[in-house]
Amino acid sequence: MSIKVISGGPLSLVQDLGRFGHQSIGVTTGGPMDEHAFLWANRLLGNTEDAAQIEVTLGHFSCEFEVNATVAITGADLGVCINDIPIETWRTHNVNAGDRLRFTAAKKGLRAYIAVVGGFRTTKMLDSCATVMRDQLGGLCGKGKKLDVGDRINCLNSEPRLVTRVPAPFIPDYKEAVVLEVIPSYQYQEFSRKQRQRFFDSTYTITPQMDRMGCRLSGNSVEFDKSSLISEGIALGAIQIPADGQPIVLLKDRQTIGGYPKIGCLTNKSLNLLAQCTPGTQVQFVEKDIFQAESERVIEQRFFHHSI
Repeated sequence: MSIKVISGGPLSLVQDLGRFGHQSIGVTTGGPMDEHAFLWANRLLGNTEDAAQIEVTLGHFSCEFEVNATVAITGADLGVCINDIPIETWRTHNVNAGDRLRFTAAKKGLRAYIAVVGGFRTTKMLDSCATVMRDQLGGLCGKGKKLDVGDRINCLNSEPRLVTRVPAPFIPDYKEAVVLEVIPSYQYQEFSRKQRQRFFDSTYTITPQMDRMGCRLSGNSVEFDKSSLISEGIALGAIQIPADGQPIVLLKDRQTIGGYPKIGCLTNKSLNLLAQCTPGTQVQFVEKDIFQAESERVIEQRFFHHSI
């Protein structure tokens, strides 16, 4: 029992929460760019938090259900329809065998998530089915390929369920201007006070040079006096300052080590917001206390972990 892909769109990928424990051998984590939307989709269906979903970027994805199913759609507004009838997101929908789910184009945000009861059934590589195209890992057949016309993804048949929705306070507003929280870390103290202030006082613009690996920004350049650093592990959300002084935020498919200076890391909440930003979006950075950030992360983690 499965769904059949009619159009894969620009980039539609199978993702679970990620591939952990292998960065020491150069394998990155992958996983959903917007974890908040991903986790809510699984919660709506009573799935485990790690159940595999489809991450649709920019829209233009369509599929036909060959099984009765209950689906949850969260994330960006990509103009989603069932049998060409527009539907709401951040809630569940019952579909019948033969029904078609289609995304048109991005209206607000960048990425949407499709979840089904029990999750999609795919091949796991290194303990995960998260698709990382650069590493040729994960996805439908374990080789890191995006979804394409004719692909079939296995899922369970399910009886119709009562509709469940995400409460309004938990649905993000994907704004045109975004404030991103930064935990000072890495070489933060080695940047001069003037350069740190310049970074936090500036407004940056997201450039078209953005993908699942990283997001390059354009704005006031930030200088770093030291000529070289020893390469070190790269955390999710690390903010690199390369030679041209233009910040780069490293995301889910980032490299595992690097030698550029880093001024800090984004919080989980801010990473989710950044994942939904399109080129041209303006962002500003604010400092976030590490203990407060960790407390917020743990609260959210416990909420989703104990929701089943």
